[in-house]
Amino acid sequence: MEHELKTLTARLLAQRWLPRSDRMVRRALVDETFRLELDRRLADVGLQLLDNPYAAHVGVSLQAEMAEPVFGAGREYAASNLGLARDEIALLVVIWSLIVLPKRERQVTRRELVDDGQTDMFGGDKPMAHGDSVSGSLAESSLVADFGPRLGGKTKMTIALGKLARLGFIERRNGIIGEGPLLDVALDYRVMADRIIHGTLGEVLAAAGHAVPETNAFELADVLPDTDDSDDDAGDNR
Repeated sequence: MEHELKTLTARLLAQRWLPRSDRMVRRALVDETFRLELDRRLADVGLQLLDNPYAAHVGVSLQAEMAEPVFGAGREYAASNLGLARDEIALLVVIWSLIVLPKRERQVTRRELVDDGQTDMFGGDKPMAHGDSVSGSLAESSLVADFGPRLGGKTKMTIALGKLARLGFIERRNGIIGEGPLLDVALDYRVMADRIIHGTLGEVLAAAGHAVPETNAFELADVLPDTDDSDDDAGDNR
C-alpha cells in the first residue's frame, strides 16, 4: 500500500487531475483506509483531494485556510490564482453553466443526451453516466456570437478559450468546446447552481437563447447517490 500511496500522491501533484477510472484512484474511492492515508498525506502539505462523484476526474487543490499564506492577501489573486482575468472567469462560468448545469440534470434523472426530452420509466435503475453520453458541447462560433459583445469580442474570447483549454477546464476540437477534466471538479455545483439559475446570469443566458434548467438538479430527486460506482469498484477489490 505504501508504494501505491506514494505513487498516487506524486501523480496527482504532477498531473493535477486523474480519471476516476484509474486503478489507483478507484482504490482511493472505495478503500477507506487507503483514502484516509491519502487525505492525510495531502493535508500534510496543505492540499485536499477534489472528489466529485458526478465528475469523470479527480484533482487536488489547496485547503481553504492555505489560500492566503500561499498566495498572499493582496489583489494579485483577488480574481483568480490561475492568472485568469475577470472576463476570462466570466467566460468560464458561462461555459460551466451551459455544459455542467444540463449535464447534472441528466445525471440525476439518469438520462443521456440522446434521451433529452423523453421519458424513461426505467431511468432510475441506470448507473450514473459520465463523459460524452451526458456532457454536451458548444460551438465556438455560437459562443462568440452570443457573448462576444459582453466579453470583449472575438479576439479576446479566442485567447481566453485557449487559456481555459491549457488549464484543463475545456477541450477544443475543430471549433467545438467540450468539458475538460477540471470543469466539473474545480467549480462546485452545490455552491453555484442556484446563484446562476435564479440570478442575473441565468437571465443573460436565457436572453441569448441558452435556457438553463429551471431548478437545481438536486431538487429533482428525493434520494441522490453518494457515489457513482461504489458497487462496481467494490467488485474489483473482492
